[in-house]
Amino acid sequence: MAEADVELLAAALRRDSTDLNLYAQVLSANLADSLPAGAVRVGRRRSLADRMAGREGCVAELDVALGEQRLTLRLDRGRVVGEVLHVVRGIVLSRREVELDEWVDALARSLARAAASNARAREALERFLT
Repeated sequence: MAEADVELLAAALRRDSTDLNLYAQVLSANLADSLPAGAVRVGRRRSLADRMAGREGCVAELDVALGEQRLTLRLDRGRVVGEVLHVVRGIVLSRREVELDEWVDALARSLARAAASNARAREALERFLT
């Protein structure tokens, strides 16, 4: 995937990043075809009212695992906090807190790497960009 395509993907991802609920929906639904099963995990916070009404609750954390890189977004006191982790065999070797723009760029680059090695991922990403 060319550098311009990575930047286009990052812009498309950034477009929906203002609302964590919407962002989780975009990543878990629209990119599900391009990622391995279980690559996107959505953590939700459910109040008693949510449970009684059968609602899923609001998104509290979004976790995307791509190879040795894991990217997390979580709500911390009403603020979205991004982290980029380097994980090898289930062990976190490094953890770095980043701004949302840097998180989106890291996600776009990881998705581009996945698409470069997987035709199915490439097709799904091309559908997402159009």
